[in-house]
Amino acid sequence: MPTSWPLIHTVGAVADEASKKSARKAGSGRGGDEPVLLSGGNPQIAKADGDAPVQAYIAAMPGWKSDVGRRLDELIERTVPDVRKAVRWNSPFYGVEGQGWFASTHVFTRYVKVTFLNGASLQPPPPGSGKDKDARWIDLYEGEFDTEQMEAWIRQSAALPGWQGF
Repeated sequence: MPTSWPLIHTVGAVADEASKKSARKAGSGRGGDEPVLLSGGNPQIAKADGDAPVQAYIAAMPGWKSDVGRRLDELIERTVPDVRKAVRWNSPFYGVEGQGWFASTHVFTRYVKVTFLNGASLQPPPPGSGKDKDARWIDLYEGEFDTEQMEAWIRQSAALPGWQGF
């Protein structure tokens, strides 16, 4: 793994070969057109820039998690009108041109992780932290989505210098 990759994505973010082989298809009956769901239900979406791959990721998020992804994406678009989007490491990233990437999401079995790549600078900082001194995150479980707090974090995070990783 590149050393410039945020540490918050190293655990559970990239499926190993065994996980890929055992991954199941997302079920809507369209056959081979559906993204594979990796370990924990995270959609496998090819590396790409723009809104289309992010929307494909959101559409493939299983169950209630897709609604969380849609609500978050809409909130980011309203709060950061010129937002950049990309999918890397099977996770949507959000950024501002010339400032870097400020947020990312990732699906896990029981929750959706929303990571603010510069979250240590947010007030109040999101509760999750790890080895990356800059990143903070929140794990959203079913029925949990504080729109007001999420908008405040998005607004603050997008205004700060972000992660320049790719």
